[in-house]
Formats: sequence, structure tokens, C-alpha cells
Amino acid sequence: MKLLDLLSSKMKEPVAFKSLAESWFHYLAILIVILMIIWSINKFKNTNHKGIKKYLLIFSIVLLVFEIYKQVIFTYQNNWVYRWYAFPYQFCSVPMYVSLLAALTKRQKIFDMSLAFLATYGLFAGTAVMLYPQDVFIETIGINIQTMVHHGGISALGFSLILAKKVPYNIKTVLKASVLFSVVVALAVMLNFIHNTWISEGTFNMFFINPKYDNHIPILSLIQPLVGDVAFIFVYYFGFTAVALIVYMAVISSITLIEKQAILIKKTQTKQV
Repeated sequence: MKLLDLLSSKMKEPVAFKSLAESWFHYLAILIVILMIIWSINKFKNTNHKGIKKYLLIFSIVLLVFEIYKQVIFTYQNNWVYRWYAFPYQFCSVPMYVSLLAALTKRQKIFDMSLAFLATYGLFAGTAVMLYPQDVFIETIGINIQTMVHHGGISALGFSLILAKKVPYNIKTVLKASVLFSVVVALAVMLNFIHNTWISEGTFNMFFINPKYDNHIPILSLIQPLVGDVAFIFVYYFGFTAVALIVYMAVISSITLIEKQAILIKKTQTKQV
């Protein structure tokens, strides 16, 4: 119990993008993510698929260990009653499992699809929370560390795979990823159905598409009351796919523009010489 009490130690709930004194925890997390991106790019550029798989295996194990910690602490803090809302299968949880899948699969198509997912949907999931983490910060120190490691990690991984050119710079990358996304959304629907039918205990809203509950995600919260339950799942799927596509295309467009500018500057300097 003393160990669990220690692991449940409290801090002032962090805030995002305020003064350095108020938001030091958030700024430190962002700095670590930037350093991780720089390190990971160099790592990926100088390694083959086997090396990437080893990286992803270690990465997924780290995230899983932190996730187990979170589950234990949340349950302990709730007098050993499991908090169903914290069940580890939300949109942001999926990159943890996909990383493990990519590390263990022997099929090249699944490996490529997994990398595509991590560089698109994973990038979107992690970066969105890093830019707006207020909904995930609480007063427990370890949980705040876990959420920054998790979301910062998948954000850094997504950027690194793109910048190291480990995924193709075209829309096919998102299309590959969308196939895997359809599978994980279907699994979320199934889990919601199972809980609603046979458990019905606590709040269980995987991917926030359980028809029992109102959706709180911007834009989607306005659409949900206007469409049926099945239609809303498709709206969610195509909506998240569209955002993942926009984020991915914005990143690769920026990289392409920077590379073209660098080539132009180099040519200009060569002519001057």
C-alpha cells in the first residue's frame, strides 16, 4: 500500500500554454518530444526494417508498462473498483497496439500498413493531445507523466517516420492506414456493444461512439443528434480520416517545400561561386 500511495503522489494540476511557472510541465514535455523526434529521425534513417521493428517493440512495451501502471493506480484510487471509462482502448490507445503489431508481424503488407497508421492517425492522435492536453491532466504525478509519455511518444513516432521517409509521401499512405482504422473502429463498436449488453456497469464509451452517451468532440457533438447511431459511426470514421489526411498532407507539403527551397538556395550559391 505504501508503494501505491507513493505512485499516487499528487501535484498541482498542470495547465497548457500559460507562463513558464504555470506550464513548465507541459513545456518540458514538448521539449522532450522535439528531442525525441531529432533522435528518432537519425535512428530510422540509419536502420532497416529489422531495426525499426526493434525500436517499435521497445516503444510499445514502454507504453504498455505505463498503461498497466495507469490502470492499477486508477483502480486503487477508486477503492479497487475498476473505472470502465479508463479501459485502454480509445483512439489514442491504438498506436500502442499497432506499434506492437508492426514489431511482431512477419507480413510486409501488415508492417507497411502499421507504419502508415502510425504516421497518419497516430500522428494526429498524439499531436492533438500535446497541443491541447488540458482534458488529460489531473493531480496525480505519475498519470501526468504517463499521458505525456504516451501522447508525446506517438506524436514523435509519427513525425519521425515521415521525416525519415519511412512512409511514401502520397495519399496512398493514408488509404493504407484507413483500412487498419476501419478494423479498430469496428472493434470499438463491438466492445461498446458487449459492455452495453452484458456488463452495463460504469461508463464505457470506446472511441466516444457508444450510442448510450453524448459525444463531446467538437463538431461531432453537433452532428450526433442529427443522425442515427450507425450513420454517426461512419461520420466519425470519415471525419477522423479526413483530419488525419489533412495533418499528414500538411506535414509532407511543408517538408517538400523546405527541401525545394534548400535545393534552390544551393543552386544559387553554386552559380555565384
